[in-house]
Amino acid sequence: MSSPRGGDKERGRDGERQIHVLAVDDSPVDRAVIAKLLRSSKYRVTAVDSVKKALELLGTEPNVNMIITDYSMPEMTGYELLKRVKESPTLREIPVVIMSSENDPDKINRCLEEGAEDFLLKPVRPSDVSRLCGRMRS
Repeated sequence: MSSPRGGDKERGRDGERQIHVLAVDDSPVDRAVIAKLLRSSKYRVTAVDSVKKALELLGTEPNVNMIITDYSMPEMTGYELLKRVKESPTLREIPVVIMSSENDPDKINRCLEEGAEDFLLKPVRPSDVSRLCGRMRS
């Protein structure tokens, strides 16, 4: 069943449907690492450096299948992005994964209770990306 946000995936070079992941991280290095890991798993990746840019993109791009975001960022946190997505009737079906270098059980539980699909500790590894496959919105 297709969702109102458009469950269609763009076709890759080999004709297979590509899953579109929005990666949000203010660190250029971390953003490049997560984008490379996702692309190596054949995901289509759009990477932005702020929650504000992520929200702007979500307003214009109907085919985002998952959001992966850093927790700690200036201006707005990944937790605030999670809350905005889960409060939106048009976005709430998109799985959101939070990443952080801080292993803080309270922060992790708060994100999971708010509706995060998963909480990954940085540095993100290829095995973390593999685990996310089954959590993608189709």
